Amino acid sequence: QVHLVESGGGLVQAGDSLSLSCVASGSIFSIGVMGWDRRAPGKQRELVAGITRSNSTNYADSVKGRFTISRDNAKNTVSLQMISLKPEDTGVYYCNVWDRGVVYWGQGTQVTVSS
Repeated sequence: QVHLVESGGGLVQAGDSLSLSCVASGSIFSIGVMGWDRRAPGKQRELVAGITRSNSTNYADSVKGRFTISRDNAKNTVSLQMISLKPEDTGVYYCNVWDRGVVYWGQGTQVTVSS
């Protein structure tokens, strides 16, 4: 079992920056892809960003150029740096990791961007 704990959410104003972090612990074998999803109010969960073990990244079109995902394989952490935040970035952000073909999710952290 892999446990994920996110941190760094909060309330900010449009145009502000915010960083999210997630640390994985437990029975980790070899974490592959790590990423962040979000669920905006009244919408389905969507992929925000993902990163492979070799640091290949992908982003949702809506966040390209504003969000940067990174990871530290030695510490089993993944981070999401967000700049130029918009009200539509509001939502619960979930960290996820793949380990031995199984995906694990964190409990989520709230990000609220006021206009």
